[in-house]
Amino acid sequence: MEREKSPNRYTYRGECRKSMKVMDTAELVELRARQRTFNEGYTRAALLCLGNTVLMVKIFDERFYEIGILFALLAGLLMATAYLRRRYSNRDFSDQLRPLPSPAHASGRVFGAPFTTAGWIVIGVTLIVSTAEIVLTILTFRL
Repeated sequence: MEREKSPNRYTYRGECRKSMKVMDTAELVELRARQRTFNEGYTRAALLCLGNTVLMVKIFDERFYEIGILFALLAGLLMATAYLRRRYSNRDFSDQLRPLPSPAHASGRVFGAPFTTAGWIVIGVTLIVSTAEIVLTILTFRL
């Protein structure tokens, strides 16, 4: 019995993600560029916040624990955002969003959905970081 594909599974040239083979260097460069931009950007920011958490808890005294907790919370929210962005990045490169060939694309290759800024994710990260900065300012003045 053949397994039915769920609508949430994305295919890449008709194959699942794990069995996809990169055709040439240009496609590999495009994949890596999208991963660096979309996926690892938020993850790097979250890891830096975790580093600040360790710094606050290990080096400074008890008065700075609240600031360390704030950075840990910020890291968790940024990791959740990175997870969401990674899911949408996988979708953007899939066959489901690949535009049909047209005369306008005859001169160049189309690797997936055209590049667009993930507006709602950017707005969400802006709100998260702005709130954290306001709370950090309040906690700093309370020291």
